[in-house]
Amino acid sequence: MRPPWMLDELAHAGPEHLDPEFVANFDRKQGHPDPSDDIAALTTHGVDDTATVVDLGAGTGQFALAAAARFARVVAVDVAAPMVEHLRARAREVRATNVEVVQAGFLGYEHTGAPADAVHTRHALHQLPDFWKVLALRRIAATMRPGGVLRVRDLIYDLRPDEAAAAFDSWLATAGTDPATGYTADDYAEHIRTEHSTFRWLFESMLDETGFDIVDVEFTGPFFGAYTCLRR
Repeated sequence: MRPPWMLDELAHAGPEHLDPEFVANFDRKQGHPDPSDDIAALTTHGVDDTATVVDLGAGTGQFALAAAARFARVVAVDVAAPMVEHLRARAREVRATNVEVVQAGFLGYEHTGAPADAVHTRHALHQLPDFWKVLALRRIAATMRPGGVLRVRDLIYDLRPDEAAAAFDSWLATAGTDPATGYTADDYAEHIRTEHSTFRWLFESMLDETGFDIVDVEFTGPFFGAYTCLRR
């Protein structure tokens, strides 16, 4: 049973992820991100074709299904039932029999079998407030073998606190106008207000405190970071 003090991750998943219509059009709005750089980051650090890879916050399976063609076992984890149903259907459609789909969040996922050789998560950790991010990262570390690879992409603020207002104004000015095909200024503003992206310097401290060594970092502008880490 979940302890009474435990966060309800489903309540933090974002209401759109619980809407089957939104999920059906999710990939179009996301822009079909290419997972090849993330898979390359894993293989560069020794994750081979015998590996177990866990994808947390798997969404519609853009990464998980690509990873299934490269690694022996892929566990795709998402807290939202519509996402899980969509991903299961896609896995059946492409006959990805080595993909296991699990409905759970960062704080509820219980890993089974051999420790994970790698964990991937894209644009999902920001759903958790910072205290819970730390507990999530600690749980991720516990699922992994020493030397395992953590690959994180997320909305992370690579700026000083006094730069935030101007940076956010600039970000909103670059937004699209059609909510069906991309993220609008209203979407960005809602993310800033209601979700839990954190400062880069805080996030990197969290990684260190939970047992990860950062081996590569790449930021696209001041908001989008990609981290490759090794579990100590």
